[in-house]
Amino acid sequence: MVHSKHIIFKENEKQIINQLKYGYTNEEIGKILHMSRHTVKYYVSSIMYKLGAVNRINAVYLLACGGYFTEIE
Repeated sequence: MVHSKHIIFKENEKQIINQLKYGYTNEEIGKILHMSRHTVKYYVSSIMYKLGAVNRINAVYLLACGGYFTEIE
C-alpha cells in the first residue's frame, strides 16, 4: 500500500489532485486551474509516477486509500 501522506507533491500537483478526485479530464482541469492541458498532463504523469499508479483512476484510488484527500480538504 502506498502511503501517499509521505509523498511530497508540488503545489501544482496538489491542485490537480484535488480536481482528479472529481473525474475531470486534463482539459477540464486546465480550464479550472488556468493551465494548458499539456501542463496538466505533465503533472498527472508526475503524480502517477510518484504513486506507482498505472492510470489516473488507480492514482485516485491510491490517494484515497492513503488518506490524502482527508488531509487536503
